[in-house]
Amino acid sequence: MKKVIIIDDESLARSIVKEYLQKHPDLELVEECSDGFDGLKAIQQHNPDLLFLDIQMPKINGFEMLELVEEPPSVIFTTAFDEYALKAFEANAIDYLLKPFNQDRFDKAVTKWREQQPASVENNTLGLLESASMSPHQKQRIVVRNGSKIKIISVHDVFYLEAADDYVKIHTQEGYYLKNKTMNHFEQTLDNNLFVRSHRSYIVNVQQITRIDPYEKDNHVAVLRSGSKVPVSRSGYGRLKEVLGL
Repeated sequence: MKKVIIIDDESLARSIVKEYLQKHPDLELVEECSDGFDGLKAIQQHNPDLLFLDIQMPKINGFEMLELVEEPPSVIFTTAFDEYALKAFEANAIDYLLKPFNQDRFDKAVTKWREQQPASVENNTLGLLESASMSPHQKQRIVVRNGSKIKIISVHDVFYLEAADDYVKIHTQEGYYLKNKTMNHFEQTLDNNLFVRSHRSYIVNVQQITRIDPYEKDNHVAVLRSGSKVPVSRSGYGRLKEVLGL
């Protein structure tokens, strides 16, 4: 018996998936959730084999919820999302159900999931999240786990980012938060007119910079409004000068 969770803020949409699941007696519905917060808790509790996941939901969307799951399960998206997301789905060979969908289309998606290898499913999910992170909406905020809580950070509230082994420290007025991503990921997804890779291990919000001081040989240090100091390498100094118009 395979465990299934439905995560969708529309009760009618959840009811339709539940109805269609009745034709698949080997799939056990263990929980249904109306938002990503509850969905994350349910995944941690039940460790499901398959999610039926909506994208557009209140609080955090489906992409952001999946980013917080350490080992995402298989996912079939049930969505009326925009064209950008559909291209991301197609590029990464993950099936999705575009609302409204019928029983036949639902059955085909389940069959496709059954035929996929576990390693392929995981790689496709990670590839999808990387593609989705490039959409304009996803670039405006960063969602992190803070213990048992979920924190939504506007990118404008970020002072700077710092490499920390397999994580990135996101420094804000309230302190720092850890995100299981790479510096290259943030360099590619954040607005490069606002965030500059000042150093191999640092990305700085240029709006937070008050001055740039010389520091040892060809290096510099950026002094922020908060009083923090961010290292600036020779190449990083060139990038900062270009963005700041110096």
